[in-house]
Amino acid sequence: MSLRRGASRRPYTAAIALSLASALTALPACASPEPVAKVDPTLDGPARLDEVAVQRFEYPTRVGEPDPEQNWADLYIPAGEEEVDSLPLAVIIHGGAWQSEIGADAFDPLARELAARGMAVYNIEYRRLGSGGGWPTTFRDVADALDHVVKVDEVFPQITIDDEVVVGHSAGAQLAVWGGTRHLLDDDEVGSRPRFRPTRVVSIAGPLDAVYAAENGDDRIVKAIGGTPSQVPDRYAMVDPIQNIAPDTPVVALHGSEDTVVSPENSRRYVTSARRAGGDAKLMVIDGENHVSIVSGDSPNYSKVLDTIVSVSDSDLDKVVTP
Repeated sequence: MSLRRGASRRPYTAAIALSLASALTALPACASPEPVAKVDPTLDGPARLDEVAVQRFEYPTRVGEPDPEQNWADLYIPAGEEEVDSLPLAVIIHGGAWQSEIGADAFDPLARELAARGMAVYNIEYRRLGSGGGWPTTFRDVADALDHVVKVDEVFPQITIDDEVVVGHSAGAQLAVWGGTRHLLDDDEVGSRPRFRPTRVVSIAGPLDAVYAAENGDDRIVKAIGGTPSQVPDRYAMVDPIQNIAPDTPVVALHGSEDTVVSPENSRRYVTSARRAGGDAKLMVIDGENHVSIVSGDSPNYSKVLDTIVSVSDSDLDKVVTP
């Protein structure tokens, strides 16, 4: 993948290569189960990885003690030459109805596919319903994981963090779109004052109109937020994507035409509202895909999902072809 946005081409020094080698070999106790590639600390010049490397980070939480089993994120670094500010970063947030049954490992294949295309990928885990999450912990965790990207960049200076994409599926899509608009929140609201702000978003099968979803039978979002829109309207106002539209944050919403878990109407309503607000938003309804198949490697449309993520990351939304 070519460099974007005028990124620096300064090569690694031996000291930077040594820092990378230390990060890859001195994994914390809850390290990624996959083996990681090692870097020769004597390298002088561009570092090179011969395979995708995975590094686990445990991120701190602003409120309360973190859970090391859940407050972590895996960084995937692609094979090839490594230069400072040379790797665009994609943050990915898994779904699963904000519940503990599905975790970040479900997005490991997607992370590796994107890394194979030359991107660095930051795959977030967070506490969910049934494992200490819910309101407001789940949302705080995602905000804290996003903000930790600044520290990740200090260890891996080859990634760029100035104009990056965040991608989410299902509940993760709601969290992703919200994560790209946290700068709009008041200081006393959950997730406000971001240290790292993704500036473009890909939503896959997301409940982007949380009030509409809750009022049309989605009890999962009601449980995640801790009440109905009429019971806790202030909470919905904080985290509902359609109530926190940032016109300067482009959003591409992908949705399967056969999705009966999260209606495509959620994406349609959000994109319509974002366009009315002057935002750059696109809707892509993929024929024949349901809520799960749209992110399955077995789907004939999977490459279309990957191509969309790469195009949005490259700031080339004109390549995103919508019906």
